[in-house]
Amino acid sequence: MISAPKPDCEARRLEALRAYHVLDSAREQAYDDITKLASFICETPVAMISLVDDCRQWFKSKTGTETQETSRDVAFCAHTILDSHVFVVPDASNDTRFADNPLVTGESRVRFYAGAPLLTHEGYAMGALCVTDRVPRSLSREQTDALEALARQTIALMELRRVSAALAESVESVKILHGMLPICCYCKRIRDDAGYWNQVDEYIHNHSEAKFTHGACAECAKKAMEDFRRSVALRNSASLSQPSRGARDTQGYRYQLSTPPGKVPLWHKRRCARR
Repeated sequence: MISAPKPDCEARRLEALRAYHVLDSAREQAYDDITKLASFICETPVAMISLVDDCRQWFKSKTGTETQETSRDVAFCAHTILDSHVFVVPDASNDTRFADNPLVTGESRVRFYAGAPLLTHEGYAMGALCVTDRVPRSLSREQTDALEALARQTIALMELRRVSAALAESVESVKILHGMLPICCYCKRIRDDAGYWNQVDEYIHNHSEAKFTHGACAECAKKAMEDFRRSVALRNSASLSQPSRGARDTQGYRYQLSTPPGKVPLWHKRRCARR
């Protein structure tokens, strides 16, 4: 028996397989319908949707057999995932790769095998839609095409499952935002469950996976510019309307200008020493 080598992209392939959350899941009618169709079209007693895990192959759906999983070392589907085309073994008992395979010599008595890889959009093979028989045989071109079409439908179901799971997680993460939120009518802060008031973006960030970029709308940008201009005008007015630095008035006071960081310049009046 010759066990199939692992693909060069095995780590990424397994990561993609885990993302579907389908391993060890319950039986589903949609997948069972596909194996029934594959068995009918290919005229074989057994059809299976096999997912090739790290050390095993696990059957998401099967017809004509009660086997739930096998070791990856003996799996025909471990060979199927090495290519993008249908893998066919007309007579396993005469194939040096499988002649002494326990699936061939044991109770399963596999002679014929055909498997279409379950390919993702990235080109990773998750497993195979396969059919087997206890007698040597082959598939017609039409049967091969149909097997490939059903394999594409299988991966489409898995993709729908993955997207649905991701959507469910997103909904779960933002469900706290549903309904009425306590928001201040003046500063527009939102009160959290602990009674603290948070900025809207901070509140949403703490209760969801949302990320923010910050900018200014046209109205706020205009208002900020007006505030800046008033600040500059106030500074200029203060510097022009006050006495010059170090000047004295008739009462003997000296005026000095000080400008704290970020503040408007301030004039201070101090008593001058008599001479």
